[in-house]
Amino acid sequence: MKRLVVLGGGTAGTMVVNKLRKKLKDEEWSITVIDKDNDHIYQPGLLLLPFGVYRPEELVKKRAHFFPRGVKFIQSAIDKIVPESNHVLLAGGQIIEYDQLVIATGTSPRPDQTPGMDDPAIWRKSVFDFFTLEGSTALRDALTAWSGGRLVIHITEMPIKCPVAPLEFAFLADAFFEERKMRDDVEIIYVTPLEGAFTKPTASKRLGTMLEDRNIKLEPDFMVDHIDPEAKTLVSMDEREVPFDLLVTIPLNMGDDLIARSGMGNDLNYVPVDKETFLSKSYSNVFVLGDASDIPASKAGSVAHFAIELFTENFVDYVEGRTMKHRFDGHANCFIESGHGKGLLIDFNYTTEPLTGKFPIPVIGPLPLLKESRLNHMGKLAFRWIYWNMLIKGRRIPIPALMSMAGKHQVTTK
Repeated sequence: MKRLVVLGGGTAGTMVVNKLRKKLKDEEWSITVIDKDNDHIYQPGLLLLPFGVYRPEELVKKRAHFFPRGVKFIQSAIDKIVPESNHVLLAGGQIIEYDQLVIATGTSPRPDQTPGMDDPAIWRKSVFDFFTLEGSTALRDALTAWSGGRLVIHITEMPIKCPVAPLEFAFLADAFFEERKMRDDVEIIYVTPLEGAFTKPTASKRLGTMLEDRNIKLEPDFMVDHIDPEAKTLVSMDEREVPFDLLVTIPLNMGDDLIARSGMGNDLNYVPVDKETFLSKSYSNVFVLGDASDIPASKAGSVAHFAIELFTENFVDYVEGRTMKHRFDGHANCFIESGHGKGLLIDFNYTTEPLTGKFPIPVIGPLPLLKESRLNHMGKLAFRWIYWNMLIKGRRIPIPALMSMAGKHQVTTK
């Protein structure tokens, strides 16, 4: 009996076991999933929770409910991976051996990595994150009670989960305060380490005025050095200062510390892999999926979805001694909430920037790319049902894994 062990029961880990259980014979392969808890969180909903779109309980289900029959689930923290010996050491001392290992341990916000950010005097009092259930819920309560002032939306450093989410938060906050008839009492500043809100030419041309149109000030090229908790001020490495009354920050995102303890990652605890096959660059029986790898793609659920569509075919070929035929192109698509019941949609990959056009069917759509529409907003809301009932269960979703240029067209940026 060959042993496949999957570390992490989130989006990528759950999808891959559902797909591989159908492809690997029960009598030949055992599949084990290990995760520290049994709570599967619908992460796209965390952005919307602070604005009252969802309640916390609507975003959490039990992981074990989504694993297929024949998959063993071990709920335990993991001490480390010992790849030279092909085993995983659990926190309680138990050893789990494997023939093939899939790492899908994700990425997490790390406020402790920026001096002053997690100071108890301000953390989740005047400084909030929204990429955790606890942070998003606390932010909801803060926004509901807030009487106005200076709201700063801040990105510490890339990469982060869903690169467009901070922009979405800015647009949603603008609409939220406008609908509460207090927008004039709120100054919104968007602080980013990038050179602008939109860095790709076509997106910048089509969407570049969205912040200005909403009276959201932009502070670009801001590399944070520390936060002064007493003065409530962001301080950059070049000594610029941005004061705040309420700070919504995206802390530094890092892979699981398990990766560092195992000596398998880079400085941010992401595991180096081949960006087209997800095979570890150091170990021939280790693959890394979802946010845990160092591939130069968005750390978003759509990337995991498209990647796993190709990976499962490759994995079967690989373990049976055949060449992996499929090459992932970094395909991602993301809905971008723009406020007042509208949204945008972008579709791109490693080499092709977001373009205008129609999605998913050329010419017909019905979803417009790089254009605000009510349909895109409805698509984002509908995705929660698709996620729970189709995506993580490994059911087919009729969107090509590799990006298609059909229905897209270049827009002059001059």
